[in-house]
Amino acid sequence: MKVPHSLLLLPLLFALAWAQCPTAAELKNANGTKICAQLYTDNSPYYDQCCAGSVLVVQPDEDQPYAPSAFNNKVSSLVVGTRCELTVWDKKGKGGKTRKFKPGPFPRLQEFRRGIFGDWDNAISAFYCKCS
Repeated sequence: MKVPHSLLLLPLLFALAWAQCPTAAELKNANGTKICAQLYTDNSPYYDQCCAGSVLVVQPDEDQPYAPSAFNNKVSSLVVGTRCELTVWDKKGKGGKTRKFKPGPFPRLQEFRRGIFGDWDNAISAFYCKCS
């Protein structure tokens, strides 16, 4: 029996629908102002257990050429707010490889390539976040 391609995607879509990560629109400070991004130290093979561990709240226009030591090379999940963009670097002082993340959740950074052999899991050492 041949299974339609759309049915093969259902487990993945179901897992993404139940992810612990907040949506881009949910990133707000207690006073209702916009948060540019949130960075998390933990993820999991299970999408519903991602965006866990310590959380770094990144405000609009925050520029960190040196990530705080508790997060330097320790970020495994992230969420970027609506109408925002997070640029990251893999070396301190905004050196090395770079990548831009658009709005939305990124529960498993090991799924995003960083060069030929690497990925972005535990690789962020600097960042800049901007919102329009």
